Amino acid sequence: MGNAHGGFNLPGHPGGNDDKKDKKKEKKPLEAAPPSHVGRRKKPKGAMGASKLPNVTPVTKCRMRLLKLERVKDYLLLEEEYISNQEQHKPAEERNEEEVSRVDELRGSPLSVGTLEELIDEQHAIVSSSIGPEYYVNILSFVDKDLLEPGCSVLLHNKTSSIVGILSDEVDPLISVMKVEKAPLETYGDIGGLEKQIQEVKEAVEFPLTHPEFFEDIGIAPPKGVILYGPPGTGKTLLAKAVANETSATFLRVVGSELIQKYLGDGPKLVREMFKLAKENAPSIVFIDEIDAVGTKRYDATSGGEKEIQRTMLELLNQLDGFEARGDVKVILATNRIESLDPALIRPGRIDRKIQLPNPDTKTKRKIFQIHTSRMTMADDVDLEEFVMAKDELSGADIKAICTEAGMLALRERRMKITQDDLRQAKEKALYRKKGDIPEGLYL
Repeated sequence: MGNAHGGFNLPGHPGGNDDKKDKKKEKKPLEAAPPSHVGRRKKPKGAMGASKLPNVTPVTKCRMRLLKLERVKDYLLLEEEYISNQEQHKPAEERNEEEVSRVDELRGSPLSVGTLEELIDEQHAIVSSSIGPEYYVNILSFVDKDLLEPGCSVLLHNKTSSIVGILSDEVDPLISVMKVEKAPLETYGDIGGLEKQIQEVKEAVEFPLTHPEFFEDIGIAPPKGVILYGPPGTGKTLLAKAVANETSATFLRVVGSELIQKYLGDGPKLVREMFKLAKENAPSIVFIDEIDAVGTKRYDATSGGEKEIQRTMLELLNQLDGFEARGDVKVILATNRIESLDPALIRPGRIDRKIQLPNPDTKTKRKIFQIHTSRMTMADDVDLEEFVMAKDELSGADIKAICTEAGMLALRERRMKITQDDLRQAKEKALYRKKGDIPEGLYL
């Protein structure tokens, strides 16, 4: 009986009916696993432990933080771009001042002077100081490598003896003033007449600089220089300005009286530096106006000033025809008194052409009047032939003064046209002023 009842679960029996018990079972909630270690975590020992990065568990705000940081980065990039644009638009003077200040900081102070003995490469050289020993030094990046050559004077850093600059040869300030940076506005078209003289100046000065092959093909040496002589106001300086305008050569203009210096030896030194500057800037033209100030005939001088003038002329003779070749350096002299010049100064070999500029004839007067009156407002009754055919000895400067004075007389009476009477009064003023005897009634 026991076996018969053992295989059945009676209803209501606490130990029977397993299916009902499974259904009645409830799912337990998930619980966090118990920590594997309780208490303070031990720090890893050794170098690996010190350099190990901590484990960061992402939280919900990490994405927002990343977006904020990216926005800040964009703002910084915009600020950097704005600052760079402002630096580019900064005036050149301010940028140059900043660069100069930075270079001065790199150079340091004080500086010592040395001599470049040998150039090893673009970054290293051997220099000798004033004390005596030689050094193998560095060349800083802002130093112009093209100017470095053995024997030149260089600036050395106080501590490292690195090359921080180059000492250029001293040039007299007067020489720099002589150099005409801007070409004159006068051209050959502004010269009335003088066709023959213009052609001679072109052949002697301009062609050797622009077309030297012409002289090589024909087998002759080009002229070294010319002298322009004639009465005052005939266009000697104007012709020299036209030459400077037509050619791209460096133009050095000096008056003869500027070569006369106060102290002994300054005059010859000025002449040497002038021709040295002309050689460095070749092709060049040296124009010496009023050469009779230093080029007069030599005689037994008694005063020190006269002896100094003669020394200056001797240095000028040496520069015009010395042992050293002048290269592409042409000389133009101008004077009103060629008869007073020393024969050694104007002999062939130094000055190969003597070009005379006389007072204008009738044809030349007409051209000069046309040039100066082309932009003037003239009345219908103006007849320039009256002044052209006159027998007065008018120079080109006198004709220009007549035209200018006629315009001033018209402006005095508030007129915008120049009449024949204005030209007549202007001519009288110019002639009386030329003679040095001006009547009082002429200005009343």
